[in-house]
Amino acid sequence: MRVLVLGGDGYLGWPTALHLSDCGHDVGVVDNYARRKYDEELGSQSLVPIEDLDTRVAVWKEVSGKEIPAFVGDLLDADFVYRVVREYEPDAIIHFAEQRAAPYSMIDREHAVYTQHNNVIGTLNVMYAIAEINPEIHLVKLGTMGEYGTPNIDIEEGWIEIEHNGRKDRMLYPKKPGSFYHLTKVHDSHNIEFGCRIWGLRATDLNQGVVYGQQTDQTVRDPRLATRFDYDAVFGTVLNRFIIQAALGQPLTVYGKGGQTRGMLDIRDTVECLRLAVENPADRGEFRVFNQMTESFSVKQLAELVTETYPGSVEINYLENPRWELEEHYYNVKHTGLLELGLKPHLLSDTLIESLFPIVEENKHRVNLDNLLPKVKWSNAKNS
Repeated sequence: MRVLVLGGDGYLGWPTALHLSDCGHDVGVVDNYARRKYDEELGSQSLVPIEDLDTRVAVWKEVSGKEIPAFVGDLLDADFVYRVVREYEPDAIIHFAEQRAAPYSMIDREHAVYTQHNNVIGTLNVMYAIAEINPEIHLVKLGTMGEYGTPNIDIEEGWIEIEHNGRKDRMLYPKKPGSFYHLTKVHDSHNIEFGCRIWGLRATDLNQGVVYGQQTDQTVRDPRLATRFDYDAVFGTVLNRFIIQAALGQPLTVYGKGGQTRGMLDIRDTVECLRLAVENPADRGEFRVFNQMTESFSVKQLAELVTETYPGSVEINYLENPRWELEEHYYNVKHTGLLELGLKPHLLSDTLIESLFPIVEENKHRVNLDNLLPKVKWSNAKNS
């Protein structure tokens, strides 16, 4: 199968491309290096050193014998999108190529507008390219569990059966996102479902939880194949921050009460979920949704897990929450679709000990302490 990975230089895009290539698929990648430019803007960097895309592609050919052609360009350039789709002729397109950080979208008006424009318009260009060039292409779009928010009812897998005034219907599950970034994912989902309904597109929307981990079976074959490890307060995850703080002998900083609960999964499960989605495509006209997560934890539970498993003494501090979010809430997510396709999940408790603690210990000298502290507040429309 020919697969085109949009955002193929990113944290998840790069290891996904390697995993699919290693599984026998022909893989091409598209990127405009925007994620690397965000690092320059924010004065940040990956904790683990990463190579440029040309080097990565060359090293993969060296260790595997397989080529991954790279197309450099922006999804906002419709002519570029159409040209790549015509030239590469993919059977499936995996779409990672969006600004992916909620805090980045909440910095100020400029960053909110950029995120909305970049994400929504780029996806529309991809949709139109598929519809006009080859509607048989299966679009696999990375969504987020953050589209749902934290409703006081069970979160279904994308769709919900409702009864109102004696009548029943099947509808997209109601969305209550918590940032301008998460709103773009909601807009994407609605736009893609509309395209499936009116053009007969085939699409899978992967509402993904928080991903942890930095190594896959492919990236460990050569240090130059490494993917990112983000820890800063804008693009990093709370788990990565906790592990670094533990390694540096600092207290773990929990925002608010720590009851915020989210779905999570290992990066090795992420790339496998993408393989399963690609190899088992949605039907023409189908907008299929998978909730891509394997376990759920509250922030407090994550902090406690780190203190229990880290080989040293660790304290926990509670800070004022800079985000607008419920700090205690109900959270029960249905996530059976990918398990039914054959996903065999890894467990966070194992990954912490096997790889995350050693990776951070090896690279902790690269930490910029200023980047660990939150600088963006949801409640302030004039963040600097």
